[in-house]
Amino acid sequence: MEESSSSDTLTEEPPAEEAEEAAAESVEPEESAPDEAPAEEEPVEEEPAEEAAAPAPAGETLVQAEGLAKHYGPIRAVDGISFNVRRGEVLGFLGPNGAGKTTAMRLITGFLEPDAGRVEVAGHDLACESLQARQKIGYLPENAPAYGEMTVTGFLEFIAEARAIDDIPGAIARVVARTGLTKVQHQTIETLSKGFKRRVGLAQALIHDPEVLILDEPTDGLDPNQKALVQELLSDLAAEKCIIVSTHILDEVERICNRAMIISQGRILVDSTPQDLIALAPNHNVIRLTLHEDDPTLAARIEAEPWCARVETYSASTIDVHPEGGENHLMKLLDLVKELPIQDVRLQEGRLEDLFRKITEGVSA
Repeated sequence: MEESSSSDTLTEEPPAEEAEEAAAESVEPEESAPDEAPAEEEPVEEEPAEEAAAPAPAGETLVQAEGLAKHYGPIRAVDGISFNVRRGEVLGFLGPNGAGKTTAMRLITGFLEPDAGRVEVAGHDLACESLQARQKIGYLPENAPAYGEMTVTGFLEFIAEARAIDDIPGAIARVVARTGLTKVQHQTIETLSKGFKRRVGLAQALIHDPEVLILDEPTDGLDPNQKALVQELLSDLAAEKCIIVSTHILDEVERICNRAMIISQGRILVDSTPQDLIALAPNHNVIRLTLHEDDPTLAARIEAEPWCARVETYSASTIDVHPEGGENHLMKLLDLVKELPIQDVRLQEGRLEDLFRKITEGVSA
């Protein structure tokens, strides 16, 4: 379901068109109440050693979106966005609720037909070569469908058959081990905890070893240990695949993504690396200085320095020094105050969360 915003975005997304020739992803879930106790979470086991196919040349473009647009009446869920994602890139989709992240993912995977624009996946035009393009994609939607009465192994076997995988037992063994499902593989899906169900969804996205992974909130419902394990798995897969991840967990973007895109009202506001975005964040390289004794003239003396943009005074003994251009001038400050009775000096790092709020404030209101 598409995210909802506080004002003019959709609160209920129109139903997506049925995807042609996508048997694995078009399964409708059957709801039933759990009647067994959820299995205890387990650590991810090591994947059985097997010969992997040699990846295509590193850095090739695997996803190309040009002028993608999707409108629902006056609401522009996706408003003419264009971007490329290459092999080895882990792109983090960031944005407030209702920004258009989920709609963009559904357009890329072919679950929605765009009103304008085109998508190419691993060299296949999604409109003209739909089946060939989808064969290259592993998709974990926000609410991944599954047959609750099936066992984990049975469901993965069903997905593998739909995808015409040759070595089905081998493929199941590989993804069960990688996603930590060994302990529950013979348990029915309806009896699993939310975290395990999410991992079943991740397993079905990986079972055909796709070149492109599209993951909508992949760590939703996982406990901190399991989040870390999934993040490690994605980091391991990153070199050989192109991965697009939608998440609200900003520190997750810093850990696993080498590229971040902030979207709001269906438009791309920022597209850069997490490190570069952090450098643009408010308070990046701001220095908080606290003295043992009050010094009423300290702020004025520091503000007179050419590398200082401004000084915020909290008291006569505590100030925040904002450097010009957000650069690190800690050593220059320490040289200036080396004769003073320093109690504490702290160099602050920018936070992605602060930049996110700064960029989207007002745009998404």
